[in-house]
Amino acid sequence: MSCTPSDPLSTDVAVIGGGIIGLGIALEAQRAGHRIMLIDPEPARGATYAAAGMLAPVSELHYQEEDLLTLTLASAARWPGFARALADEGYPDIGFRTTPTLALGANAADLNALAQLREAQAKQGLDVARLSIREARKLEPLLSPDLAAAHLIVQDHQVDPRAVAAAIEARLLAAAQRSGHRADETVVRTRAVELLHENPANTRSRTRGVLLDDGREVHAREVVIANGLGATQLGGLPENLMLPLRPVHGDILRLRVPEHLRELCTATLRGMVRGLPVYLVPRNDGTVVIGATAREDGRDGVNAGAVHQLLRDAQALLPAVAELELLESTARARPGTPDNAPLLGRVEGPDGREMPGLLIATGFFRHGVLLTPIAAHIITELLAGVNDPAWDRFRPDRFSPALQEP
Repeated sequence: MSCTPSDPLSTDVAVIGGGIIGLGIALEAQRAGHRIMLIDPEPARGATYAAAGMLAPVSELHYQEEDLLTLTLASAARWPGFARALADEGYPDIGFRTTPTLALGANAADLNALAQLREAQAKQGLDVARLSIREARKLEPLLSPDLAAAHLIVQDHQVDPRAVAAAIEARLLAAAQRSGHRADETVVRTRAVELLHENPANTRSRTRGVLLDDGREVHAREVVIANGLGATQLGGLPENLMLPLRPVHGDILRLRVPEHLRELCTATLRGMVRGLPVYLVPRNDGTVVIGATAREDGRDGVNAGAVHQLLRDAQALLPAVAELELLESTARARPGTPDNAPLLGRVEGPDGREMPGLLIATGFFRHGVLLTPIAAHIITELLAGVNDPAWDRFRPDRFSPALQEP
């Protein structure tokens, strides 16, 4: 019998958002024995669809982000087990590769920038080995001989986000079916518009579910907000809660490597070309992903200048890029925060206690794929009543006025 707006759906955990973060949380919650409901009109079609999938805590180190480094390293350490668990459940084809990353510089200024970054990485105890250009070209013969700098980072790997998302969604549906639950009540392909509360007049009362845009209600013991930039558009958010998210657009290219150039490269290549970042990520299917733009111009479409820049700079590292077939150009917005760290955890109520029934996982910016395993672990632990104080620095209410220092 089909549901009407007066027939509420029911679940243990409602996850709003079907990007890789929401999918990862739903997966771990389901494995922990919770009945889950993933709510998203188009799962994995947002930032996840465009993501390159670099698992790069070392390469992605930025100044004054030492707290974030702790989180990225912890998540990188979880990725092998995360991938292995999916493989053991019958979903091995997620493009998880433990090949290293090469950081490359095109000219003398780029060499100096990479040297300064390597110094900062070394201070954090990270392993970055300087190579000669000849040594780098032994690893990747198609690299340009005119490069100025090369560093080997064995700790930074990659995965295919689209393949991960497809595997997780398939696993969620298969497990739900084995438990006698309907597919359309496990992955609900509609939009969440408002949080529901025990006291409708008080958004700080217990969260008891979600209102969908088709008029149906989802009743849940716990609600996880994991829909990226869409989090701020939800009705019923707790009063005075600030989620300072901003859209940071990135342009991504996908190209097919012709047979005579395979393998174009085996390592992930991260370059600085005249001060501009560019990366090339090889895929198992004979394609390569090129990216690294970051725009805050509010434009959703692909930027023509960015496409030109990416192709030009990628060729400076790997001249054979000129012979590849351009398959796709994509732009998506990632949710950034003032400190570039995620908003992750529960929200504190006016009495100093955490508000029941509500968890938040958004603001992952450029680290969404990398941080999926640790975000899923932290949220699933919180669902079980376990809070690790080590991650309190990423609380989702840390920018709210009531919690800021005077």
